[in-house]
Amino acid sequence: MSEFEHMSCRELVETITEYLEGSLPRADLDRFESHLQICDGCRHYLSQMKTTVAALRSLCDDRLQAAQRDELVNLFHGWKRG
Repeated sequence: MSEFEHMSCRELVETITEYLEGSLPRADLDRFESHLQICDGCRHYLSQMKTTVAALRSLCDDRLQAAQRDELVNLFHGWKRG
């Protein structure tokens, strides 16, 4: 693994959405997966995120009004940048 810098736990958390969406650049993907091999905490975090995503997918978004959905999306984007 000397060809690239190790990914920190913080970097993994910051890139987990891209990882789950399959949009993480190849170099970062290699670093992400290498980090998972050595970090129990991040493997657990990834598992929690996958469980959360699966649970949220089971919800029917047509129960939300458009304004509520937009507010949630805006809150998420603001959290991710913060």
